Amino acid sequence: MKRVEFCGIECLELANERLSLLVSVSLGPRVLSFKPRDGESLFAYLPGASLDCPGVGSFHFHGGHRLWVAPEDPCLTYLPDDDAVRFEPLEGGVRLMQQSHVRLPIEKSLEIRMASKGMRVEVRHFLSNCGSAPLRLAPWAITQFAPGGIAILPLAGVRPDESPVLPNRQVALWPYTDLGSEWIRWENSALLVTARMTGGMFKIGYPNPAGWMGYWKDGTLFVKRATFQDQAEYLDMGSSTECYCDPRFLELETLGPVTWLEPGRRVEHTEVWSIHRAVRWTDDLAEVRAAVEEG
Repeated sequence: MKRVEFCGIECLELANERLSLLVSVSLGPRVLSFKPRDGESLFAYLPGASLDCPGVGSFHFHGGHRLWVAPEDPCLTYLPDDDAVRFEPLEGGVRLMQQSHVRLPIEKSLEIRMASKGMRVEVRHFLSNCGSAPLRLAPWAITQFAPGGIAILPLAGVRPDESPVLPNRQVALWPYTDLGSEWIRWENSALLVTARMTGGMFKIGYPNPAGWMGYWKDGTLFVKRATFQDQAEYLDMGSSTECYCDPRFLELETLGPVTWLEPGRRVEHTEVWSIHRAVRWTDDLAEVRAAVEEG
């Protein structure tokens, strides 16, 4: 692990013989880059993108991966995080901690561990209640990708034990979503979102028992995995997986189950990321599915 600078942001680099990952320490925390040692990161870089947090200031995206608190509330979710974070080394990784805010007494932290070999990373997200009252919330892990690729959102199939006359799938749609968009393609096994929008916004959420989602661009496939808890309650009409897209970036998002977080307690949400090279795009997603199955 070494200190480096990325677009004016002070970072730490985690690396093995095949992967390089940059985490910010002068703001965030963020994972700003995740790439093969000899390739390019698929993550978006967004130096000018921001959202207004009423009465406080602006939340700056910066790009890459971040941890938010659900449900979404501009007065709480968009609290600025441009201050330096605390960090400490872990075996094979690093722990990053962001101080809680007077408006939202939640300390956010990330624990990132990279295997000594291979192209997988474990990202553990923690929300800790530093206040005096329980809070109803869920961890919300969001990864922003540069435009030009395709998001793959697997959809549930029909199990042999299911009734053929009862529904087995549901989706949540945000008010600004245009289902007639030319960039959205519905298949029986997956929803495909091409990140080439020239206007408007799109967002969808749904329960995702498959436990994975991906982003493919120019032969490189990024896969993120998060365990789906079948009996748990999820926010946003039951969504464990969400995808947002506009002309600037595409987001792949996972949520943990909703919980009442007591003072002094914390909740964890874990993702596992992997990168797969030389994956050809086919209409039946054969190579994408083979990459996912091989882990």
